[in-house]
Amino acid sequence: MSKKIEGRTRRKQRIRKKISGTVERPRLTIYRSLKHLYCQVIDDVSGKTIVAASTNEKGQTEGRSNKAGAVDLGKRIAEKAKSANVANVVFDRNGYIYHGCVKAFADAAREAGLQF
Repeated sequence: MSKKIEGRTRRKQRIRKKISGTVERPRLTIYRSLKHLYCQVIDDVSGKTIVAASTNEKGQTEGRSNKAGAVDLGKRIAEKAKSANVANVVFDRNGYIYHGCVKAFADAAREAGLQF
C-alpha cells in the first residue's frame, strides 16, 4: 500500500472515531475514484444506506470526477435525501482534504437544502 493511501486510511479512521450517523442525523459520505464520485447517506445504527448517488448513474448531466460533476452530485443527493425525509446530516469527508471536488460537493448539498 502506498504512503498516500495509508495516510488517507489513517485520516479516515480518525474521522470515523468521532462521527457516526443516527436516525435523526445520518452520515453523508463521499468517495472519489479516478473517474467518478460516489456518495451515500447512511444510518450507522441500523447499518443501512438511506439514499445513494454517483456520477456513474444514468441522467448525470455534468462531468464525472471534477468540480462540475461534484456540484451536480451534491444537488442530486440533497434532492434524494429530502424525498427520504432527511434534512440534517453529518458530513464524512472520508479522509479526503476539504478542497476541490469535496468542497464543491458539500457546498452544493448545503445550497440544495441539506444542513450540516
